[in-house]
Amino acid sequence: MTSRAAYHLSGTSLAVLLFVAHFCNDFFSGALSALLPTFQQRFGAGEFTLAVLVATLSFSSSVLQPFFGAVADRLGRRVVASGGVILSSAVLSSMAVAPSPLLLLPLLFVGGLGSAAFHPAGTSLARSAARKTGGLALGVFSAGGTAGMSLGPLIIGLFIIEGWLPYTPLLMVPGLVFGLLIYFLVPRQPRDEHARASKIFDIDLFRGPVGRLCLAGILRSMAWTAIINGAPLWLVNSRGLSPTDPVVFWTVTTFTLSGAVGGILAGVVENRFTRTQLVTGTMLLATAPLFLMLVSQPGSVGFFALVAASGILINGGLPIMVVSAQDMAPHAVATASGMMMGLTWGTAGVLYLGIGALQETIGMQVAMAISILPLLPGALIAHRVLAVKSIPVSSAPTNAP
Repeated sequence: MTSRAAYHLSGTSLAVLLFVAHFCNDFFSGALSALLPTFQQRFGAGEFTLAVLVATLSFSSSVLQPFFGAVADRLGRRVVASGGVILSSAVLSSMAVAPSPLLLLPLLFVGGLGSAAFHPAGTSLARSAARKTGGLALGVFSAGGTAGMSLGPLIIGLFIIEGWLPYTPLLMVPGLVFGLLIYFLVPRQPRDEHARASKIFDIDLFRGPVGRLCLAGILRSMAWTAIINGAPLWLVNSRGLSPTDPVVFWTVTTFTLSGAVGGILAGVVENRFTRTQLVTGTMLLATAPLFLMLVSQPGSVGFFALVAASGILINGGLPIMVVSAQDMAPHAVATASGMMMGLTWGTAGVLYLGIGALQETIGMQVAMAISILPLLPGALIAHRVLAVKSIPVSSAPTNAP
């Protein structure tokens, strides 16, 4: 009888498997943003209530990632990654049929926990697929998630337009399949004694350069979160588009898909520029197309070009930030990954409550413009951390994946 350990995935096969699993996991985050105008009409909800929905999913799927990263370092990344994508797909596929916000909130919270478990474990497995080109490996892995987020609005938009929302629970099937494939095809990893002895909550990581880089990531993620979730409401409430207008769905898709491209491009050119240049430069440059997007004509060629440029630049430095954090904490790779891939997004999602309050108080247009500004201090903090803690890309974590 063939044992599970007899299977062996090449680095490329592992990267493809994790890419698709990440796609399935993050698909539902993109779907939520496209559903917000529908929820607004169905529930008669204001912008702040909708921001609570976003914050709930962001908190549960992201803020707890460092904890799940520490669990994965101890118990095994294969099991945690597999269980995470299965749980998130099974639960979040039902959010479109929730009859009230009171039922939708716990559903988003529980489903988000699965995503929180998947991300740090999956990120560490992805890094092991290509140790010499860590930035590129994580760029490809990150692209799977952003690609899922980009197609989520399009597919859910089709379901909305065609009246198929009652059938959205069927969208769990791909996530279940690829979660099982991770469990059965990825071999068990040898446990590292340093990982076993590591703390579940390592305060030193938060106090050191990883924590400061995480702060820069939070500021970067605030702008990303505001665009992803605010753009559909901005287009409907400020620019007069219908909630079923294809421009609403294509805007989110273009932005997130371009973000996936940006992460890969940064990995491709990582040996030509310093990490400081890539991370700081992309954050600063992103502000220009973002502001111009807000004053351009929705649906025009120029509008979508600005949306695409914004996505490429705002997400371009993320994989480099993650691999930098991993190199700064070789004894706790999954934990550092959870901080950069999770805590940053989750904290930004919670802070989106403030953006939602601004949207109701001062209007969508001004609130969207304000949400871009955190990129500036974020770039400054990242510059200070990476200029001191510049580590060659070729260096790899010492613990086994």
